[in-house]
Amino acid sequence: MSDVALFGEGNPLANSDLFKSLQQTTDKLAGSVGTNRRISIKGGKFRKLVNGEQIEVTRDPAMNIIVIDAADVGRTYYAGEYDPEKVSKPTCWSADTDNPAPEVENPQSSRCADCPQNVKGSGNGQGRACRFSQRIAVAIEGDLETVYQLSLPATSLFGDGEGGRLPMQGYARYLREHKTPVIAIVTEMSFDDEDAEFPKLLFKPVRPLAEEELEAAVALKETTECKRAIEFTVAQSDGVVEPPKLTEEVVEVKEPVKEKPKKKAKAESEEPVEEPSVVKKKSKAPEPEAKNDLAAMIDDWDDE
Repeated sequence: MSDVALFGEGNPLANSDLFKSLQQTTDKLAGSVGTNRRISIKGGKFRKLVNGEQIEVTRDPAMNIIVIDAADVGRTYYAGEYDPEKVSKPTCWSADTDNPAPEVENPQSSRCADCPQNVKGSGNGQGRACRFSQRIAVAIEGDLETVYQLSLPATSLFGDGEGGRLPMQGYARYLREHKTPVIAIVTEMSFDDEDAEFPKLLFKPVRPLAEEELEAAVALKETTECKRAIEFTVAQSDGVVEPPKLTEEVVEVKEPVKEKPKKKAKAESEEPVEEPSVVKKKSKAPEPEAKNDLAAMIDDWDDE
């Protein structure tokens, strides 16, 4: 290559926000060389994974994070028994909880609302076979240069809290009531029960971010790594196993004998179709009154 003078690190323009934003096009042209970082909650422990390899297990039942961004809630369905020890591709999935994704080979229904896998009792016990989940991009307190992907199961999204801790949707509603962006505070996430078969996380506020911390968090939100962390993909990039193809039974179809139509009572010979069960939401305690002082809000929370 010709010896052309390029921008060096000592050039003040090269360190400007403008220059950093323009660098994204070069990154796209150079190809994806990003690192896949995740936080897994398998076994009731916080596990850091890089490109599918576990690099650290945190024994502490709580971890302080900053929630940088979040995807919409999605759905996944696994035919047969789901094995958390084996990362595999689901049978059916939806990125919007309304319709199966276009690339699903064996959709269970044309609409999620009418799907038999969405009926109460179709899964284990009274649960649903098709499960909700949500991907969020997080940074760990003290390191606002690295983003991790965290997938929250339905148990960590919905339901009731305890001891001042709430599932994610209840926690986000609390922050919204107090006009506080989730990215602007340090959030503690902790296990409801470390020995549970399906780990459940609960959340509570710890402290507001300092001004320089908030600026770093907002900058991290605009990175390619953050956007990649919340993309809805059906499986992780570490050792995905394709599920077995569903075999279809071949049935011989005989030409029906034409008969004169007979009048019959409405739906007389039709088997009644069971509607998906509707789960009634529990009445919840009234939300606390909004406070302008975020620090005071957190103090009140800790006093509970």
